[in-house]
Amino acid sequence: MVASGGISREACTKLAQHSLLGEIFAAALLNANNSREVIKESVEESGRVVVHKLERYMNTLGTIATVAPLLGLLGTVIGMVELFGAFTSTGHDVAQFARGISVALYNTAGGIVVAVPAMIFHRYFRGKIDNFIVDMEQQAIKLVEIIHGERQS
Repeated sequence: MVASGGISREACTKLAQHSLLGEIFAAALLNANNSREVIKESVEESGRVVVHKLERYMNTLGTIATVAPLLGLLGTVIGMVELFGAFTSTGHDVAQFARGISVALYNTAGGIVVAVPAMIFHRYFRGKIDNFIVDMEQQAIKLVEIIHGERQS
């Protein structure tokens, strides 16, 4: 389409709807008749929107990975308070003591069980997103060079 000069608005709309990289390409192709700086600016603006779309749930996942151990610690403290409540001036209640230990351990384990997979997935997706961003930048540079006749394909 670039070589034949037949870049239509409809083709760009379809391209933008196809994928996130298509959104960036469509921004470049819609500005193909402008200077390199204008194309570059439109690609950067579109790229920022695409990056935002890629990262939209990463903060939530990171927050879960960070907060889960803290909630487990809170439950542990509550269990310890219950544990110390077993001791009275008249003696101690073994059942309440055991229940306090149980609450503390279950909450600690619960926090870890939630936090570890959340952290693994957060780091995995962060790496995937970073790889996508680098690849999209490279492809966008190639397209700009093709538009300006500096590259064949």
